[in-house]
Amino acid sequence: MSETTSTNEENKLPLNGRRAIPPNYSNDEENDVPEMEAFGLIPRGFNPRDYLRVVDIYMFKEPQEINKREHHTDKYYNPKLIVRRGQAFQIQIDFNRPYRPEADQFWLEYLMGRYPQQNKGTYIPIVVGSALKPGQWGAKIIHRENNSIRLSIMSSTTCIIGKFRLYVAVLTPFGILRTRRNSATDTYILFNPWCKLDAVYLDDEKEREEYVLNDVGIVFHGNVEDIKSRSWSYGQFEENVLDACLFLMDKAELELSGRGNPIKICRVASAVINSRDDNGVIAGSWNNTYDYGVAPSAWTGSVDILLEYYSSKQPVRYGQCWVFAGVFNTFLRCLGIPARLITNYSSAHDNNANLRLDFFLDDEGKVDTKLTKDSVWNYHCWNEAWMTRPDLPVGFGGWQVVDGTPQETSDGMYRCGPASVQAIKHGHVCFQFDAPFVYAEVNSDIFYTRMEKNGTQVVENIDTTRIGVLIVTKEVGADGMMDITEEYKFREGSDEERLALETAVMYGVKKQSMQDTTYQPQTDVDMDFQAQKAVLGNDFKVTITFRNKSRNSYTANTYLSGNIVFYTGVTKREFKKHSFTAKLEPSSSSSFDIVIKSSEYMSDLLEQASFHFFVTARINETGKILAVQKATMLEIPSLRIKTKGEQVAGKEMSVIVEFTNPLKQTLENVMLRLEGPGVLRTIKKQFGRIPMNSTLTWEVKCIPMRPGLRKLIASLSSDALRHVYGELDVQIQKP
Repeated sequence: MSETTSTNEENKLPLNGRRAIPPNYSNDEENDVPEMEAFGLIPRGFNPRDYLRVVDIYMFKEPQEINKREHHTDKYYNPKLIVRRGQAFQIQIDFNRPYRPEADQFWLEYLMGRYPQQNKGTYIPIVVGSALKPGQWGAKIIHRENNSIRLSIMSSTTCIIGKFRLYVAVLTPFGILRTRRNSATDTYILFNPWCKLDAVYLDDEKEREEYVLNDVGIVFHGNVEDIKSRSWSYGQFEENVLDACLFLMDKAELELSGRGNPIKICRVASAVINSRDDNGVIAGSWNNTYDYGVAPSAWTGSVDILLEYYSSKQPVRYGQCWVFAGVFNTFLRCLGIPARLITNYSSAHDNNANLRLDFFLDDEGKVDTKLTKDSVWNYHCWNEAWMTRPDLPVGFGGWQVVDGTPQETSDGMYRCGPASVQAIKHGHVCFQFDAPFVYAEVNSDIFYTRMEKNGTQVVENIDTTRIGVLIVTKEVGADGMMDITEEYKFREGSDEERLALETAVMYGVKKQSMQDTTYQPQTDVDMDFQAQKAVLGNDFKVTITFRNKSRNSYTANTYLSGNIVFYTGVTKREFKKHSFTAKLEPSSSSSFDIVIKSSEYMSDLLEQASFHFFVTARINETGKILAVQKATMLEIPSLRIKTKGEQVAGKEMSVIVEFTNPLKQTLENVMLRLEGPGVLRTIKKQFGRIPMNSTLTWEVKCIPMRPGLRKLIASLSSDALRHVYGELDVQIQKP
């Protein structure tokens, strides 16, 4: 039998010796529900038409009707009923004759998946009662008129999230009569941050409007000395996005019965957002070549990515951290989990989670790129999702870190979180999931270590303040930046910070103590490094300043290394080497300028126009080494967006995008994208080339659908220039 298969195997359940029912992880699959379920032999004279029969079911599912308004789901471009759990909604049933409670008996059935079971929450029979209990399934009649009744239905606060099929069942003496399968009565049930009994309850209305209902956001990038921001369209209400998000849970093979739990949903989603090990949504690429795909910087929002994945079922190319975080944010907000996108500046990617990033120096004090494995990301984006954590001790609910960017494996897969922000702050990294990794991202120290010829390591310098220096998110109700560093860590150098660190070490975060290392720094000379703000394509200067606080004269052999880097801190190429000897007079400061020419960096520049400078100086008189490193970025010109004509919902208007090429070269393979949730779906246009100093103009006609304040977002991508953005707020009037 093992080699051959019989034809009737198709119809049999795929059983194995361990479970009676196969795994149930598709919200899309269905079972056949009989319209007549007989109790035994049916007598010859039986006519189902003699009994109470459902003629029609009315769902009140239009955006302006009571259900979607009261459940805050009126923004979804979806014709079906969408409600939030733990909150009553209404439907109307029209029968073939007036309903008589003393004689007629009917009930509702909500089903999900192919093998509905009551104990798994995928088969929910609801009998009509006299009162609704908060947080429990139930139904009561609130209005009767002629042949119709109106029901108020309450769903459970722990109900599964997803799409349910609805049947109405009527009891007759000989069997159960059911309504025919009708997809128009399908009901989506989502998480409910407005309901006190829901695990994702958030008590502030302004925060709910931002973290659940806002469909655009801000991504902060750049570096801590030069913070840049750009808009991102989450588009969680756009057509088919809800179905695409439910499909992600099918793809991740999350059992339907586990889909009422936001912890499980976040954990599996953080794996399926990236394509490593499960063919998930986005393929990451950090090497500046994006063949057969879209450069990460060119995306303006999540909708195109999710819909392409939903239709092709193949990873979408390409993403980097803010793309993973943007799509993850859409997924969470779409399902009703409050979520926000976080940026951590100077984020440690510590390969062995020992709270120590090692930068190895050679004899001359230059960084040895072969030995140095750890890296500091200029910034790294992740998400926070809001939920209770009944699996942890009291006090660790609230914001949880979840990260869809593939960095390290967790339980054998590339995923991260949910990790309690509160637990990270206090060093309680023993609590699941992945808290030690996140703790290291915001708390590591940088060790500059010199390798002696005999293999011993000498620590020349330790920087304890650079990592996790600033953690931010978009502010509530506005486009500014909110500093949330204090939610992740205590003030640098405070007693509480030391206690949190000792707690983390006690719970197994590896940290080498200072006693293990021979480390006597040079304390009487400070070295600082500044870079002048500069526009892409121009020369600029950098300045190294020494402050000699001692009464001695010193000479310092100084070495500057300028590197073109990925925003992850990984070097592509060293483009500038400069050595000089600095004379340091007693009790005085001296500054040294070095000019960086555009011809030195333009040929190899990467898309985020990011440089990384290492400066090391050896004090000849003492043999000690001073070291400092700094990331700097060039200003990238932006796109200009204008509108023409009236801005009224339902009327045609024009959007004009302009860009002037600032480089001393022609831009080749120029691609423009423009989108605005509620105004226009993403439009792309290819332009062959833009000669230097010439201006490109692109006019797009569109008909905005929704009144209110909307945002237009545009991006330009080309071979030599990327990360070019523009945005415009437009007030769409009511017709």
